[in-house]
Amino acid sequence: MGKSIIIAGSKLSQKEKALKRRLDMLLGAFDARYLQSDPLCFVHRYSKREDQEVVGIIASSLAYGKVAGIKRSVERVLAIMGAHPASFAARFSPATHAPLFDGFVHRFNRGVDVACLIYFIRQMMEESGSIGEYFLKGYNTDDSRGDGGTGTGSPVKRALDTFTRSVLSLESAPVYGQKRLGKHAGVRYFFPAPSNGSACKRLNLYLRWMVRPADGLDLGLWTGVDPADLIIPIDTHLGRISQNLGLTTRKSADWKCAEEVTARLARLDPKDPLKYDFALCRLGILDRCPKRVDPVKCAECIIREICVL
Repeated sequence: MGKSIIIAGSKLSQKEKALKRRLDMLLGAFDARYLQSDPLCFVHRYSKREDQEVVGIIASSLAYGKVAGIKRSVERVLAIMGAHPASFAARFSPATHAPLFDGFVHRFNRGVDVACLIYFIRQMMEESGSIGEYFLKGYNTDDSRGDGGTGTGSPVKRALDTFTRSVLSLESAPVYGQKRLGKHAGVRYFFPAPSNGSACKRLNLYLRWMVRPADGLDLGLWTGVDPADLIIPIDTHLGRISQNLGLTTRKSADWKCAEEVTARLARLDPKDPLKYDFALCRLGILDRCPKRVDPVKCAECIIREICVL
């Protein structure tokens, strides 16, 4: 493999050095100037921490489908919530406010699902003071990784399982009209669990926004969570791009795939493995990375030299 160098305490092979060099270039090309191409842009509209937390979980929960549709849906929800979304959530009354979301549709979800999400947010804030503190109940930095740095033992995995289970046990009857949360209730789609194999793309996206150090994109609000523990918010598109870069061999964009990609990126920056996520996602969102070789797009691609497509 040639001579290795040491970066952040780890020896990098020549292949890893080439990967890091190109990803660093990608990082410089797709920075905060591209914020409007991402639902994260909604979080930056607000200056108060509590509003950013609330808007973040709403925007990330609806972050599936095409970007234009995601932005329309988030815009509609925030218009209903008003200038201070956290205050709206804190005083949310199912009887009074849930009907405001009647007629809302975002692919698999309906207005009642968003209403229940906001009702859950209210209960999280009432119990713990904030969404972040509620999440921290299940986050234990003493959790043993026991994985040699592969990322598979990240405390975030257990924390997400605990968070999801806890949130879905909150009161929902006033919204759905059933004593227990139905097996097929749409709000469940917002809270998948890694223990079920789900990549938990949107929850991991929310964590990235809240946890990574403030850099003009992510906000660094949850200082109680170590950025090194984060798992990449992978979906089908990022999974394909990751395969092209040799970051994973898995064909399915599941939790194991997310762990594998995170572990490869952690080789490049153990303290902040997700710093490349926003830039990598622009390749898919901006249609810069085709499913098949495109002479024009591929020739202009910054990472063409390390792509196996």
